[in-house]
Amino acid sequence: MTAIITFIIVFGILVIVHEFGHYYAAKKSGILVREFSVGMGPKIVAYRKNHTTYTLRLLPLGGYVRMAGAQEDDSEIQPGTMASLVLNDDNKVTKIITSSKVYDANAVPVQISKADLVDDLVVEGYENGDETVTKKYSVDHDATIVEEDGTEVQIAPRDVQLQSVSVWKRMITNFAGPFNNFILAIVAAIIAAFMMNGVATNQLGQIQKNSVAQEAGLKVNDTILSVNGKNTSSWTALSENIQNNPSKKITLKVQSGKKVRNVKLTPKTVKSGGQKYGLIGIIPKRDSSAMAKIKYGFTYSWGTTVMIFQALGKMVSGGFNINQLSGPVGIYSMTSKVASQGLLNIVLFTSMLSMNLGIVNLIPIPALDGGKILMNIVEAIRRKPIPEQYENVITLIGVVILVLLMIAVTWNDIQRFFIK
Repeated sequence: MTAIITFIIVFGILVIVHEFGHYYAAKKSGILVREFSVGMGPKIVAYRKNHTTYTLRLLPLGGYVRMAGAQEDDSEIQPGTMASLVLNDDNKVTKIITSSKVYDANAVPVQISKADLVDDLVVEGYENGDETVTKKYSVDHDATIVEEDGTEVQIAPRDVQLQSVSVWKRMITNFAGPFNNFILAIVAAIIAAFMMNGVATNQLGQIQKNSVAQEAGLKVNDTILSVNGKNTSSWTALSENIQNNPSKKITLKVQSGKKVRNVKLTPKTVKSGGQKYGLIGIIPKRDSSAMAKIKYGFTYSWGTTVMIFQALGKMVSGGFNINQLSGPVGIYSMTSKVASQGLLNIVLFTSMLSMNLGIVNLIPIPALDGGKILMNIVEAIRRKPIPEQYENVITLIGVVILVLLMIAVTWNDIQRFFIK
């Protein structure tokens, strides 16, 4: 149960922060955000303010921002739809009720024959079942529509749609989601640093007795500047470079006071989880200053970024392997392990996942934010929009690829983690 709750909270935070980035940028760009949903599936509650409907939905995984005019936003009313129209004193439609779950005694029942809620803002239909006369109603620019599930959202006139703002504003809106994940990754790492008993540095706090480090002449307060010429300004970089060289001779650049010297040694090999690691027997000095903890948020996030790009590089150069990917099932399995290790590791795990989500979303695949940004760049270069039919086909191909990949990854995760 702890693992499930942790997974829901962590995954929920990542998605909400991501979608809030899109939401905030869209609002500032003049794009109508018709709905901001936390969760997926059937609606539990809804609240509407400043032209946006905020919904909480049953499945506590994911969420979405529904922008006017976006490909996933469908506001068309089909001919033959039975609806109730709420009119104001000027006989303009202020609300269109298409849901059987909502009743308004003052509404006019109409069978809609034609509706244009984008350009002309009119609704035509047969009032009170009288099919001999077609009546035409003007629709207010800020009218709402109650959809089949009972959710009331703003209609989407052309001037507040996504495609009506400049390509640069659309690009910023698409980038804002991943950008928020980068910010969350840094903030989470900073919070984790303040939870620690100081931040580990590349300066030595202890030397273990009879260790490789002691035999090589390393002393307390020595600072290891590099390993085999690779900069090690953080403990993470230092430990990784040593661990990656089990039983291999390495050269450390060591600073003692004002003197700098080279120290050659061979890390001892230890085995853990079926893998070999290098060990020399050093314990870092910890920096408890606020500035060190803030800096840690950036260094930890940068280390995660490097790790992700290295993994992506191996996938490209070494051939694709589905075991290199994890979907929700794999993330849940990892979360269950992290949840048993305490709050600190959960916060660091959240930071790592958030950076991962931000970077992966920027991969230029249609349907991902990176694919949308790529099409924005193409449009900016061409100085005219990509034809809608082409954009729809490209996006559909991207969605199909992502769905098939997600199915394959999820099934592979189930086999890896749950089928023995």
